[in-house]
Amino acid sequence: MHSLPSTVALGRMVPGAAARALPIHRAFLAPCLAAATKRSLSTSGPRMNILKGQKTDEKSSLGPGAEGLHIKDLPPKASVPVTTDNAIKGDWVLFHPVYTPEELRSVEVLFRESKTFSDKVAHSFVKIARWAFDIASGYKHKPLPPNASEMSLEELRKGGYLMDETQWLRRILFLESIAAVPGMVAAALRHLRSLRLMRRDHGWIHTLLEEAENERMHLMTFMTLKNPSLLFRAMVLGAQGVFYNAFFLCYMISPSTCHRFVGHLEEEAVVTYTRCIQEIEAGRLPAWTDVPAPAIAKDYWRLGDDAKFLDVVYAVRSDESTHRFVNHSLASLKYETDVNPFALREPDMTTKGSRICFERDEAAKFVDESHRLMQSKTDKPVEV
Repeated sequence: MHSLPSTVALGRMVPGAAARALPIHRAFLAPCLAAATKRSLSTSGPRMNILKGQKTDEKSSLGPGAEGLHIKDLPPKASVPVTTDNAIKGDWVLFHPVYTPEELRSVEVLFRESKTFSDKVAHSFVKIARWAFDIASGYKHKPLPPNASEMSLEELRKGGYLMDETQWLRRILFLESIAAVPGMVAAALRHLRSLRLMRRDHGWIHTLLEEAENERMHLMTFMTLKNPSLLFRAMVLGAQGVFYNAFFLCYMISPSTCHRFVGHLEEEAVVTYTRCIQEIEAGRLPAWTDVPAPAIAKDYWRLGDDAKFLDVVYAVRSDESTHRFVNHSLASLKYETDVNPFALREPDMTTKGSRICFERDEAAKFVDESHRLMQSKTDKPVEV
């Protein structure tokens, strides 16, 4: 018999102050309790707080989420939203953040200094990958000339100073088709490791799967604007085949180096989307100025009915800054023993957007804070 907490009433962050205060009940271990949860955590008595080396009662709970309302959170009589082709919307995705307008604009362009030999190796591989991606996608971003204000948009594009919408979309599609690989590879390897060793994973797998799906949803969103050619798809196929196998082998050798690599890669992604935002706001991508946000984006990020494509790019950039923060933080932990500090909750966007990562001692404090939070929110244990 295991002692399990019942449900936890915690605020899940949705845009708007009033919505933030809405209590949402989340359950644990769906087979045992009535409601399913996005992140189920089993309990089996005392365990070690790996980051602090202390024993704690393993009463699992969730910190405040940030993914907004899902179908499970609707009243019992609420209808399930469907599209004309009867595809279920909204609740078939994993946890992911939803941002307020203030959070969307809190992201900063940051770069982590390479301190160790492993860090330098990861950074060097990112430079190589960036060079290859730039060539494959035709990406270029030269500094504007002094007389840029006197030149027309067409002249700036012909001079190689600016890219048009088609070139930007090609870059983004290629980037997102590759960016969804690391999370899935890392999650699969940690899953298999957990099976081999027959012990728990310390919360890493779910976070890595969430990252993989989040990047894939970026691709699905931008695919609504363009259906790539067969040549482009062939390039993606080749790049994915090389990158998947290379990352697979590297992760078996040094997971920390691989997470540092992804952290640096996400730094570059934040730079790319920041430039895209600047180009749209400066009127240099006129075809995207008044384009409505795709329906899939409105559903995924809980955007308003009047959301524009620019709002989507802001949301994607915020996601990339989250991946930057998470992977740099995971790279600073001990792969074999440390608890994933983001298994129960994540910092708010102002933290993830303005800081590069948690160092190991900060991650330990965040885990302890999460434990205190869930102990203060749990109901009395239920015997099952």
